[in-house]
Amino acid sequence: MRILKLLLCLLPLGLFSCREDEYVTYMTDEDTGVPSAEGNDIVGLYILNEGNMGSNRCTLDYLDLGGKDSTIHYYRNIYAERNPSTVKELGDVGNDIGIYGTKLWIVVNCSNKVEVCEAESTRRIGQVNIDNCRYLAFDEGYAYVSSYAGPVQVADNCPLGRVYKVDTLTLQKVDSVVVGYQPEEMAVADGKLYVANSGGYRVPTYDNRIMVIDLATFKVIKEIEVDINLHRLLADSHGQLWVSTRGNFYDVAPALYYLKDDKVVTRLEIPVSSMTIAGDSLYFTGTTFSYVDGSYRKNFGIVDVQRRAVIDTNLFDAPEIKNITLPYGIIVNPIDKDFYLLDAKNYVSSGELLHFDASGQFQWRVSTGDIPSRGAFLQ
Repeated sequence: MRILKLLLCLLPLGLFSCREDEYVTYMTDEDTGVPSAEGNDIVGLYILNEGNMGSNRCTLDYLDLGGKDSTIHYYRNIYAERNPSTVKELGDVGNDIGIYGTKLWIVVNCSNKVEVCEAESTRRIGQVNIDNCRYLAFDEGYAYVSSYAGPVQVADNCPLGRVYKVDTLTLQKVDSVVVGYQPEEMAVADGKLYVANSGGYRVPTYDNRIMVIDLATFKVIKEIEVDINLHRLLADSHGQLWVSTRGNFYDVAPALYYLKDDKVVTRLEIPVSSMTIAGDSLYFTGTTFSYVDGSYRKNFGIVDVQRRAVIDTNLFDAPEIKNITLPYGIIVNPIDKDFYLLDAKNYVSSGELLHFDASGQFQWRVSTGDIPSRGAFLQ
């Protein structure tokens, strides 16, 4: 076995190396052959791959839209190569990613940390230690990080969650506030931070509240009851809020809610697993699982945020979309409206990134790391 391990370490493939009894996957470069766009304000797209829980396979990919050799290139696992001294690379379960100013922020859930890098080079600057951290929001020089504030454990007595306030210059935690059970995504609107609480560790007694934090005092000033098992949360350009619920996977269906003036106005009977807003369009994908019959349901669509209704469109009619195994994310170019779909496949092997133009025509696909989930555009 020792000889076999040594031989594996010496394989001249340029893809793997041994380090402290672990195999490290190095960066690979795939040329899509697609010409890069001239004068595009968006030069690249970071893709965060979750990696299956417990596998320590969270990785970071980069889509170079600027184009080496005048073509678009996809670089897999860039973090390990650019930060060779970082033990265990990114860690276990990448949960969120965002760019604020010149820094790239990566939430690594089960490794209990937020990694901070230079946005252009991906060189590591430092990390912020936060237990069971989940999602990011930014405002006025601060990063806000939601946290389950406890171990990964389903239990009736799990602790209330927290939101941490982090100075983006010093990377120091400067404050925190207690919110609901298992807080998820957050959104900033009108000087307030809105926090969706899932209560997922307390199944079947889910949380159903959005906590409203006054950013000036960093205190909870209000609770808004919506529905059980809240997840995604976005604010549109009109100051309106959109929050998704996952239901209970039995007899309470998932839905998308619209809130205005801190009140629930509209419920749309659609399952939403991932969503993003570009202009007045909310793009969503939905993958729902039923414990009743073990079935999956996939759907894609657009909501007009002004009319608060699903748009009748053929944008998602391409056969490549219908053949996606497990839609796990959608990313939309805010300028040109071309979009990317993330396919997690079987959760334990490489996923795929598929690119479509603004009319829904399939353009190209590349392999990603395990469970591609989130993206951040570099401008």
